[in-house]
Amino acid sequence: MDETNAWAAKAAIAELITRYAALNDDGDWDGVAALYTDDGRMSRPTAPEVFTAGRAAILAAFRARPLRATRHIVANVMVTLDSETDARATSQILLFTGVSAGEGLPVQSATPPLIGTYRDRLLRTDHGWRFVERRGSLDFRILTSG
Repeated sequence: MDETNAWAAKAAIAELITRYAALNDDGDWDGVAALYTDDGRMSRPTAPEVFTAGRAAILAAFRARPLRATRHIVANVMVTLDSETDARATSQILLFTGVSAGEGLPVQSATPPLIGTYRDRLLRTDHGWRFVERRGSLDFRILTSG
């Protein structure tokens, strides 16, 4: 792969990671699930060793989540191209959560935002780059009172 195509691939993967966060914040679960390969798998940062496997199961897992307001901030995206069709990426996330206030802006949660890392394996498909695996993990412990 020449340098121009390599940079284009890296930019497409970085956009995929950002799109994932935006679709997640919009509650577009069909859109989020479509970013995975058919046999893709994911783990949430709060349960990094627990995987949900398969696009249909990922969609079902997102649909089963309680309704909440979220904003994911994505940073430090680093992409490594292993071949023209295989890549790895890491990124950090900052997750703010809240609850709907009916009319107007949601009310931000009193708990601090979560800070975590995603480690991704990606595949170039006929539909563009897709996640083969998204493994989330938290970078800081969550303090609990009591």
